[in-house]
Amino acid sequence: MTARWVVDEVAAERDLSITWQPISLLFKNEPAEGTPYYESTSLTHKMLRVMEAVRAAEDESKVFDLYWEFGSRIHHDGDRTFDLAEALVTAGVSGEYSSAADDEKWDAVIREKMDDGLSLVGDDVGTPIIAWNRSDGDRVALFGPVITRVPQKEDALKLWDAMAMLGDIDGFWELKKTRTERPEFGERPT
Repeated sequence: MTARWVVDEVAAERDLSITWQPISLLFKNEPAEGTPYYESTSLTHKMLRVMEAVRAAEDESKVFDLYWEFGSRIHHDGDRTFDLAEALVTAGVSGEYSSAADDEKWDAVIREKMDDGLSLVGDDVGTPIIAWNRSDGDRVALFGPVITRVPQKEDALKLWDAMAMLGDIDGFWELKKTRTERPEFGERPT
């Protein structure tokens, strides 16, 4: 939801240039093998390997296209076991990148990029993490926002501007309330 908010509603209005970086919940949470959470995070970790292989060989925009395709299949279609090669082709790249799913050489890249993000925001958070340059030029990141639906135009920009303002304040750490609703993914992105 956060990605759709930034891409669909904020990026053009705030002249944002977006670079998607990996965070592996398999690495971050280290679930026990054989548990359902291990299985789900292992699957998404393999997708991150594929995305990093695409990043290394293709244009950065292809990483976003692939992120969108994987996310649509997972969240809109309810499918976590889709054919990676087919998803790659749908996203406009070669299905041959699917072999990266089982290639551990991408793990070092994933860990390095993940650690870069966590170094800005801290270890006791999950995803999403958004990083940007503050008004004084220093790099800052915040966990979130965790949203259950994409706010539209004016509210989307208010949310972005509030987040940017909070990131400018030294000593600001956290806002939180209990989530009482499930995400509303809306229509499948095209």
